[in-house]
Parts: sequence; C-alpha cells; structure tokens
Amino acid sequence: MIKRGRGQEISQKYFNFLDDHIEKVITGEVQDFFELNQIASRLAISHQHLSDTIKAELGHHPCHFYDLKIIEKAKEMLLKEKISVSEVARRFTYDPSNFSKFFKNWTGETPGSFRKKNI
Repeated sequence: MIKRGRGQEISQKYFNFLDDHIEKVITGEVQDFFELNQIASRLAISHQHLSDTIKAELGHHPCHFYDLKIIEKAKEMLLKEKISVSEVARRFTYDPSNFSKFFKNWTGETPGSFRKKNI
C-alpha cells in the first residue's frame, strides 16, 4: 500500500470540495462561491495551512486552482449546453461582462469566441 502524505490528503480534499461546491453553485443549491477561509473551515484546517499546503504540494496558491476549476466547468457548459453566455455567467454568479473578462483573462478569448471556435 502506498502511504500518502498529509499534504496530498489535504490537496485531494480541497479539489474534491471544489468540484462539489462549484456544482452546487451552478445548480443554485448554494447561492455564492465560498471564500478560501470558508473552504478551509469546512476542511477543518486553517486558511494559512490550506494555502501553505496547496502551494507547497502544487506550486500555486489555492485560488489559482479554484479559478481554474471554474474556467474548466465554464468551458464544459459553453460546449455542451445550449444556453447563452449570459446564462452561463449567471449560473456562475457573475455579471456577464465580468464573466467575459474573467474568462478572457484565463483563456485569451471571450466565452463567445471560445464557443464558436470549438463547436
């Protein structure tokens, strides 16, 4: 049996939490995205410990991965669901123009151009 370190365990719990939480926001089960300190609290560790562990294990701050998972899910929705970009933004609790800026900052293109290019 492979022994997993505490850092790997915390990282896995963090990513599992993000997947579940993002899905709950999209479906409306949860109204807003949690702040990092709220996530750390749900994982029964301090905000600082979560930040330090994720950065040590994976090389980036937890917020980097939080945003990345949101972008990955948004891309999936843009390609698989027949809803407007504005509706995708709304489901992610964003104003459409802010969502477009956020998406473009991560991908280099707007949600609309991403959809057109990939469908």
